[in-house]
Amino acid sequence: MVECAAAFVFFKSRYAALTVAQSLQTSNPMQWVTDLAPEPEDVYWSNLCIPYKQLWIRKITTFAASVTFVLVFLIPVTFAQGLTQLEKLEKMLPFLSGMLQKKFVVQLVTGYLPSVILVLFLYAVPPVVMLFSTMEGCVSRSERKKSACSKVLYFQIWNVFFVNVFAGSVISQLAVFSSITELPSQLAKAVPAQATYFTTYVLSSGWASLAFEIMQLFPLFCNLFQRFILGYNEDTMNGFLTFPYHTEVPRILLFGFLGFTCSILAPLILPFLLFYFVLAYLVYRNQILNVYIKKYDSGGQLWPIAHNTTVLSLLVAQVIALGVFGIKESPVASGFTIPLLICTVLFHQYCRQRFLPIFKNNATQVLIDMDRRDERCQRMDQIYEHLNSAYCQFSSSSQSECFSSHKGEREDVGTPQDMEKAKEMSQEIAWPPVLHSFGQGGK
Repeated sequence: MVECAAAFVFFKSRYAALTVAQSLQTSNPMQWVTDLAPEPEDVYWSNLCIPYKQLWIRKITTFAASVTFVLVFLIPVTFAQGLTQLEKLEKMLPFLSGMLQKKFVVQLVTGYLPSVILVLFLYAVPPVVMLFSTMEGCVSRSERKKSACSKVLYFQIWNVFFVNVFAGSVISQLAVFSSITELPSQLAKAVPAQATYFTTYVLSSGWASLAFEIMQLFPLFCNLFQRFILGYNEDTMNGFLTFPYHTEVPRILLFGFLGFTCSILAPLILPFLLFYFVLAYLVYRNQILNVYIKKYDSGGQLWPIAHNTTVLSLLVAQVIALGVFGIKESPVASGFTIPLLICTVLFHQYCRQRFLPIFKNNATQVLIDMDRRDERCQRMDQIYEHLNSAYCQFSSSSQSECFSSHKGEREDVGTPQDMEKAKEMSQEIAWPPVLHSFGQGGK
């Protein structure tokens, strides 16, 4: 058993816990840090004992690693995009000149093969990004997935859209962004040229991913391996599957981004996206209700990411429209597009001031009403009894084991029936506990 300079402290009301969590405990902010604790099933025990002074170093390191990973990924993206340019491909591989004269081969190489290669390379991104998010020191699984979700999303937007639009070589990409004033016209010229590529990407990545989502190939292969190779008779994956937010949410938002940006100059992509979103609604609804197990509630922390991505999509689409009107030499239409950009930015700022604080902090009025409701319903004794084993790291009920360090990454999960009972009990907890962290010698 390893001691950890972090502890869970419980209070008699939600309001008291919120007050302590938002208060400065000592004159040295790094000596005693307090924050609202995640739900019991949401705690990521491996990062609980990371010293608080290391967190900012870890964040800088993971940011630098993420940027390096993006730059390294330019190599396969540029290679995949180079397949769409027959002239460069014939110069690089002269022995393919005879095959590239056939119409079927040309359509396969320039149309379908680049998107398939890019999709295969992109499958390596979520595990690497999840490793980066784990190294940041998040103490909750939901915060770790939220961090990975934002990283994967902006990684895909940059590599799938911007790098492919301005592809050719890394040097040409740097030359494109050397003149910001010409960016609208450059986007207006480059996006239509990649319309076929983006449509093929929606088919290969979107529709195919939904098919793989229904079949659940990875759990299926794991189950077959355990049954026929290892000789396990029981299903060890039972109750283990959780919804992969860090892979599915970025994919959906990326397709929304492609729909906004390509709708002006390549509207033929919209029917394919519409069919994808309708099919995705049916598939994900079935998976969430019947396949995946909900272990914890993240409180809608992914909604700000979806909002920011939608606003970014609108802004990029309006910039492209501005470039189109500039190329068409239509000053009236360009003049009406500029106020649209300003109004979109103002609307985004209004939403940040009006709705974003709700996702970051709990409303005091709501917590007080919930405390009074629990007192009227006389549920406090039941909640106090449940707290004795709520934040227990292992299945054992001893308090010494509850707060020992956890070196594994896989949490113990019971049957779906047991998880439903635990979920019902966790929903009756009358307050969010406060996670106390210490800067000297611990977190």
